[in-house]
Amino acid sequence: MLGIYTVVKVADYGWTAAHTLGLGAVSLLLLALFLVRQATARTPLMPLRILRSRGVAGANLVQVLMVAALFSFQILVALYLRNVLGYGATRTGLAMLPAALAIGAVSLGVSARLSARFGDRAVLLAGLALLAGVLGLLVRVPVHARYLPDLLPVMLLAAGFGLALPALTSLGMSGAKEDEAGLVSGLFNTTQQIGMALGVAVLSTLAASRTDALLARGRGRAEALTGGYHLAFAVGAGLIVTAFAVAFTVLRGPAPKRPAAPHKANPPAAPVTTV
Repeated sequence: MLGIYTVVKVADYGWTAAHTLGLGAVSLLLLALFLVRQATARTPLMPLRILRSRGVAGANLVQVLMVAALFSFQILVALYLRNVLGYGATRTGLAMLPAALAIGAVSLGVSARLSARFGDRAVLLAGLALLAGVLGLLVRVPVHARYLPDLLPVMLLAAGFGLALPALTSLGMSGAKEDEAGLVSGLFNTTQQIGMALGVAVLSTLAASRTDALLARGRGRAEALTGGYHLAFAVGAGLIVTAFAVAFTVLRGPAPKRPAAPHKANPPAAPVTTV
């Protein structure tokens, strides 16, 4: 919480101010003390041994990077629609509805089938590739965008999140021992919340800083806001590319399930003669 507060206050104090550096150092110290405590306690809240699993550690790292980019995307796109294109609240919600529908449809109706056929790792990588495309398109979104050619493809490609998250959850839980499943599940949910909060704090702060810099150079408000959002989307795309690299090199899932061969009736057994 202190780390997130520090990032949010950067807009007021700057990245190199004593206030920012001091609070950032304290937040890192608290994190280090937590890890030391978990390593030395007789009954730790989070035994650090669970991070020795490549699947658990890799899946949580991928999740932090992925949700940091994607939840920031949802907030920043809504701000772009409101502040740059002048959409009202209802129109903004309707404009983003295709993304929610695409994510829901893919996660509920497609993701599990693809994972059964191709494996969780392949589905995760495909989903991350789509999400990289989402943020890559947003980096180039113009000041005066039109919804159908410029924004609707972005909303539909967001379906990659519906592929990536279920597959990532399966990969992360597959690395847990039976007696640690509850702990690993709790850690997975926690890193999701941390990634969301940090991503929104960092990327929105970067967007605001860039916007202020462009305004100081005499750019118009709409152009300056769009430039700030472009920077945030570019950083988000970098997070997704990093998540893809980690997933490709670290995560290894079980082999995809192949359809069972058609059952053939066994020929009748030869009569057994007892001597």
